[in-house]
Amino acid sequence: MKILCGYNVNIDSVYSISGDEVSDLVRSLDTVEINAKVRYPPNVVNSVSDFVAGLVLCMQSGSGAEWLIHEKSVFDFLKNRFFDRSIIRMGGNAGIMANVMSEMGADLVVPNVVMPSGTQVSLFSKKSVMLPQPNEPASECSDELVHFVFDFKKGETFLLNGITVTVPRENRFIATYDSANIELAVNPDFENYALDHMPEMDGVLLSGFHMLMETYPDGSTYVEKLNRAVEQVKVWKRLNGSLRVHAEFGHFLNSDIAYSVFSKLAKHVDCIGMNEDELAMLSGMHGVPAQCILQMDACSAMNATIRCASEFGVKRMIIHTREFVLSVCKSDIANPALELEAMGFGVKCAAAFAATGKLESREFVDTEASALDESVFGKGQVQDVLEHIRGKQYDSGVAGEYMGYMVCILPTILCEDPIATVGLGDTFSSATFLRELELHKMHV
Repeated sequence: MKILCGYNVNIDSVYSISGDEVSDLVRSLDTVEINAKVRYPPNVVNSVSDFVAGLVLCMQSGSGAEWLIHEKSVFDFLKNRFFDRSIIRMGGNAGIMANVMSEMGADLVVPNVVMPSGTQVSLFSKKSVMLPQPNEPASECSDELVHFVFDFKKGETFLLNGITVTVPRENRFIATYDSANIELAVNPDFENYALDHMPEMDGVLLSGFHMLMETYPDGSTYVEKLNRAVEQVKVWKRLNGSLRVHAEFGHFLNSDIAYSVFSKLAKHVDCIGMNEDELAMLSGMHGVPAQCILQMDACSAMNATIRCASEFGVKRMIIHTREFVLSVCKSDIANPALELEAMGFGVKCAAAFAATGKLESREFVDTEASALDESVFGKGQVQDVLEHIRGKQYDSGVAGEYMGYMVCILPTILCEDPIATVGLGDTFSSATFLRELELHKMHV
């Protein structure tokens, strides 16, 4: 299979920060300023004190957040202080998914890499990822797109105003230096390659839409960026009538942008994937209470998905959760056995990655996944859907027609002590997409 992968690729710099380090950072700055910014968060990083305030705010409450870095001086401070002591890994949905498909046997995966620095390029799979750039990788420079991920643990303590603060739960604060992916920027070499080779491509997997901002410094809005991406998809589809396009949704901070992106993509892609949090965010569209979806009620998730699909004309949607995965597809294009096989492959890949932190081969995935158990809660939800839609059992999965759609559902496979917890949704979605393309080609 030959697949294009866009848009967001970056470097993740993951650092486990201690309470003592936070105390040192607070002491080095104006405490009054830190207190003011904790009380009235700027939600962006224009100074080191903004960064420290965001970190303190998250550690106080045990919550997570992601703030964009707007000042190069703050990027330099964080890179000089933490980068060399961090775990450096592939970041960005598109980067992660490109690696998954390469490791799982795709013939060719072409990602969009706006800033192909040496570090960034080194993080890609060596099996079948190809970067269509004429020149050598850029030198290590300020143009690198780095997401600084600061993990903190429950029970860590730090001093603020002479008072000891204890972290109530583990979480992370992310300070992101990324001016390109927030605009869905496209490398011209990627764009030209796509146009030249589109007739031979099997699929396109797109993500990163959740990074769009309401407005930009030049006065433009997310609407222009989104329209440009949609026009690109329309051109690709004209060049290749059998091209299959999957869009992975992502967690939006602005519900208005989320609604706009969904409604726009719905008309032009073959499938939209998301997790339960993202489906719950669309409650204003589908009318199903968000709490029901967040409680992993599969029938609620199914009804919400069908309403979104029918209202906006989406051909197919896939919902991935910790406990189960669910797809809703127009009945006239559905093949439940193939759908469940593709999703089952995605489930096994996500489980193997959670258990080991890596993907090596399909044999490796089968071996690792077979040693794990299916979600007990997920199996219960599958049975609830079976009864609700009067469907048919397919091994551990269920499929059946309901309200004009073919519904397919599988329990996930869980690892009690996971090595990896980030990127499981991306792993499922990309592995499922790869297997879907393979099965489609085998049965056309």
